[in-house]
Order: sequence, then structure tokens, then C-alpha cells
Amino acid sequence: MMCSLWRGFSLPLTSSLNRRFLKCCRQLSRSYNIASCIPEAVAFQGVSDHSGLYKFSVDESDRFWGAVARQRLSWISPFHTVQNCDFSQGKIKWFEGGKLNVSVNCLDRHVHTCPERVALIWERDEPGTEVKITYRQLLELTCRLGNLLKRQGVRRGDCVTIYMPPCPLAVASMLACARIGAAHNVVFAGFSSEALADRIRDAQSSTVITVNQGVRGGKVVDLKRTVDQAVQNCPSVQQVLVAMRTENTVAMTDRDVPLEEEMMKEDVVCEPVAMDSEDVLFLLYTSGSTGKPKGLVHTQAGYLLYTALTHRYVFNYHDGDVFGCVADIGWITGHSYIVYGPLCNGGTTVLFESTPVYPNPGRYWEMVERLGINQFYGAPTAIRLLLKYGDEWVQNYNRSSLKTLGSVGEPINTEAWEWYHRVVGDGRCPVVDTWWQTETGGICIAPRPSDPEAEIVPAMAMRPFYGIKPALLDTEGEVLSSNDSTGALCISQAWPGMARTIHNHHQRFTETYFQPYPGYFFTGDGAYRSKEGYYQIVGRLDDVINVSGHRLGTAELEDVVNQCPGVAESAAIGYSHDIKGEGVYVFVVLKKAVMVQEDVLAQQLREMVSRSIAKYACPDFIQVVRCLPKTRSGKIMRRVLRKVVERNTDELGDLSTLDDPDSVHEVIRGHQRLRGDGKQQ
Repeated sequence: MMCSLWRGFSLPLTSSLNRRFLKCCRQLSRSYNIASCIPEAVAFQGVSDHSGLYKFSVDESDRFWGAVARQRLSWISPFHTVQNCDFSQGKIKWFEGGKLNVSVNCLDRHVHTCPERVALIWERDEPGTEVKITYRQLLELTCRLGNLLKRQGVRRGDCVTIYMPPCPLAVASMLACARIGAAHNVVFAGFSSEALADRIRDAQSSTVITVNQGVRGGKVVDLKRTVDQAVQNCPSVQQVLVAMRTENTVAMTDRDVPLEEEMMKEDVVCEPVAMDSEDVLFLLYTSGSTGKPKGLVHTQAGYLLYTALTHRYVFNYHDGDVFGCVADIGWITGHSYIVYGPLCNGGTTVLFESTPVYPNPGRYWEMVERLGINQFYGAPTAIRLLLKYGDEWVQNYNRSSLKTLGSVGEPINTEAWEWYHRVVGDGRCPVVDTWWQTETGGICIAPRPSDPEAEIVPAMAMRPFYGIKPALLDTEGEVLSSNDSTGALCISQAWPGMARTIHNHHQRFTETYFQPYPGYFFTGDGAYRSKEGYYQIVGRLDDVINVSGHRLGTAELEDVVNQCPGVAESAAIGYSHDIKGEGVYVFVVLKKAVMVQEDVLAQQLREMVSRSIAKYACPDFIQVVRCLPKTRSGKIMRRVLRKVVERNTDELGDLSTLDDPDSVHEVIRGHQRLRGDGKQQ
């Protein structure tokens, strides 16, 4: 397709023939027809390239989204109003009057055209034991499970809590809820019983779906036991549906239902319920800075459309590609880019059950070779982790199937970006550093889509997606209109994929996202807009360190620290300082086999920071740790690190989502040694 002609193309200019060929190709690429990439564009008068289509999408938002929604989704009843949004009230409504069923859009319509196409590849914990599920098989699973849920008393408008690892039955559970008109509340299958109970109670679920045990990194996890402990404090729960991931039996009570056994009693046809566009599709709980979870609400049509569109165009996904997102389904990344986006597009999507280092650090790349993955989407923390092990673990495997590499979760630093591009992608795969949030529903800023020859700048999210209109605001609430500016990242108009409210707390929703900067959606992040107009995320504004009146983004600081030859990754935290207001405290993880004295390392880092940013940004404390506290999705728990630095270790909050809880104790012990005498290091 002409829109991807130049992506990663390389030809040595050794002859006049080559030069003439390249000149011809460039002329063709400049004159390509945008409608060959996005068919709806043919109806948009005067739109002939990506820049024109983007401008049309924000200036003529109703026409753009109306045309795309009619073309991309299968409707039971057409919508009469494209959007009805008012940021001052936190009111977001899209495609009013329309009725559809999400599971029909993700399954039935593909079964009609390509029933034996693989929908899911379940990459189980042990390499080489993958299971492939076709669209026909997934529809059958979904219908049987939908009928079982109805038999168990689940009705339209109820909310079912799902506590399962990535597996086909977890996806079928989500789609079964959508089919019968129930909402789902997927809880990451690493949360503690207390965290699970909080989410069950807030969602008021009467039904929980789980497995007997999970398997991850060669270890067995007793998930059913966690559910048993949780539901003791959840009087609303009437039944627990239990699937068997392992052959090990678990204690069953009168409340428990053997999932597979009961499913097989059900019919393979389940009539889909016609849902209003703005009916709830799911709740997804995310922890705020206080650690108290909030249940963000996503609805039917707008969310599905936005995930499908971003999946296809950010990653340049085509029919027949294998899309490999290695997130967990318990996070928004898994919802949007393992389940709903790829399945709405009729794609083949990978469910990754294991870890990036099991049974060895080549796991991702062995999987890429074996499954023929074309788009790989992972977290910067995992990339930095694998970078520590060197190039050999990557180069042992054939990665020629890869076409696009993606990064998600937090800003990726320059060193990790360049290694990802140069080693993993052999210098030929574009790297899309995607910025988005649970609240946004899907990717909002990324290097692609773009015009064919458009550049990609390392470690920058760069370009807003269609319909997304970013704005930078200063501390006074004034819009920063010029480039080469840094401010609070806001979005100035609504888009279909955004969250609609916080479950049972709409006032909290409006106070958090719409009141800080009236007339704008406040993302909570800071961003830099370059002279060229590209966006770079500098980190959470509540992570910004204010040193003697200078605002310093943690991502900017960490990017410099990570360029030190001996440093694998880092986390920067602000702490209270009597003179400067806030000081800088940096945690660093060294690369394997690196031996360096801490005072020498500290001096190197201060020189690098002073040279790259400014002297005021130099760290006051540098603590070397074995590993940083991270969630299983790869996010560094800066909230925990900040509590340690502030010596509030009694207020660490829920740590059950951490991949290695012992890492917190190591950080505490190291911090006590470092600051025990009160002297700066």
C-alpha cells in the first residue's frame, strides 16, 4: 500500500539509476491518495494527505466521526446525533440514538466472512504450547458463556467481575458480558484479596469469574483462593464461576460453579442484546496518587470505534497480520489492544501469559519468530530490562516478520528507544511511542499515522491522532500558543474513546479532569512541544519536581540519567528540601556485570545532568538498587518510592500489584543507610 511505501525502506545510492528510482518513488509518495489508506476520506472534499485529514478531523469533527462510525461499525439502529458533549459539565455522549452489540462487531460479522481465521493465539507460559482459537470457536465460547451467565441470573445492566490471567476464556467472558448487555469489571489477576474485594464491592457485582490457578513464569498462583478470601467481605456475590487452568483441584463451595462443565450444557447460539451507544461496556479501576481505586466507565460504540481505528492506523495493521501486545488483559492496554481493537478489525491477536525473561531473556523474540508476529507492543520497562542482557538474546531469533514496534505505559528513554529500533527492529521497523491513558480509552498521540516520508524522532510521541486536539497550558491557565513550550497537557475537544465518568462518583470525575483547566480535558501529564510542533511527554505533573522555582519533569531527568553507560534504568523523585523547596532523589539500577563505585557513579551522573539540563537539576541523593518496585504491567510505582523518600513507610498503600514486593523492602533499607546520618551523598 502506497501509504507505507517508505516505512523503513533502504537502498544504497550507488548509481544514477538508483537515484532516479528514489526520486520517482518520492514523487509518487508525495502524491499518494489518502483514500487508499482511509476509504472514508474520499467523501471529505479537499483532503488528499494525512495533514489535511487530521485538520479535517478536528475542524469537522462531526462529519469525520460520523462517516467513520457508519463505515466501521455494524449498527442495529442508526444514530441520529454524532456527539453531544459539554466539558463544563463533564458530559460526553457520542452516537446517540444508535444501537449495536459489541460482540457482534467483534465476532459475528467476521464469522460470516472468515470463520476459520485465527482470532486469538494464546501464548501459554511454556514456550511452544500455544493454542489458536478461530473466530468461529471464539463465538461459540462466547455464546455458551453468555447463556450460562443468563442462567445464573446475570441480566442487562449488571456488572460481572472477572479475575483471570490472559486466556481465551477471559476474552470470551468479556465478550459474553457485552453480548447479553452486562458490564464487565476485569481485575488484574495479581491484586490481593483486599484490592479485589474493594473493586467487587464498588462495582456491586453478584457474579465473579476466575480460574482455579494461574501459571506465570513457571510458578503456580492460587487465584481461586484469593477470590475465596475476597468474597468473604463481599455480600453482593452470589456465585463464582471457576475455570480450570491447571489440573489441580481446589476447594469448591455451594457458591462455586464449574465453568467448563456448565458451559457445555448451553446452546452455541446466544441472541445478542441491542445496546444503546452510551450504555456501559465496562468499568476499569485505576489507582490515583492516593492509591484509592476509581472505576472509570467506558461505553459501547465510541470506545469500540476509537480502539479499532487507532489499532489499524497507529500500527499500520493489515488483514492477515499477527498483532502481539504483551500487556495483561487486566489493564486498559489489554482491553483496547488485545481484545476490542484487534477483534473489531477482524485481526489475529496474541494473549501472552508469561514473563519477558521466562524461561530466558529471549522469550519475546523466540515468540516473535515462532508465531510470525508483525506488530509488537510492549512497555519501556520491559525493553530496559532486556537491554541489560545484551544483544545476543535478541539476535538468536529471526525477527524478519516484524513491521512495527510499539511502546506503551510511560515515556520511553532515548537509549531504550534506539536499542529497540536498532537491535530488535534491525533498524527497519518504525517505533511508535504511544501516549494515552485509561481515561482516554485509546492512543491519543503517536508518531503514526503520518504522511509517508514523515520523520520519527526517538523518544517522542509526536503527533496527535485524528480528532485529538492537544493544548499546552501554563500554571495560570493560559494557553501556550507558541512551539518550543512546556506546559500542562490538555485536550480541547471530545473524542469517542474517552471515559464517561467515574462509577458512582461523577463529581470526582468533573473535579479531576475538567475543573483544573475549564473548557479542557486535563490529562494530569506535562508535555513539551518542540519547534516542529511535536509532542514529548515529560511525566505526570504530580511527579514534576520544583527545585528553587524550576519545574523539572521526572521523565526528562530520567532520560539523561539512563544515558550513563552503567545505568539500566532509573526513577527520579522529589523530596522536601528546607532551602530549595524540593530536592532530587534518584534511584538507579545498574546494568548486569557493571562494577562501579557509587561516589564515582554519582559524580558521572551529576556531570551529565548539569551538562544536559542544568545544574539545579543535579540529584542530591543517588541510591543504587537491585530493581525498582514495578507493577506486573511494568510501571514503576513512583507513589511508593515517594513515600519511602518522605519516610512515610506506614502509608505505602496496596502493594499487591507489585511484581516483586521484596523490592520495596530493599529500597527502604538502602534509603535508611543512605540518609541515616542526614548527610547528602
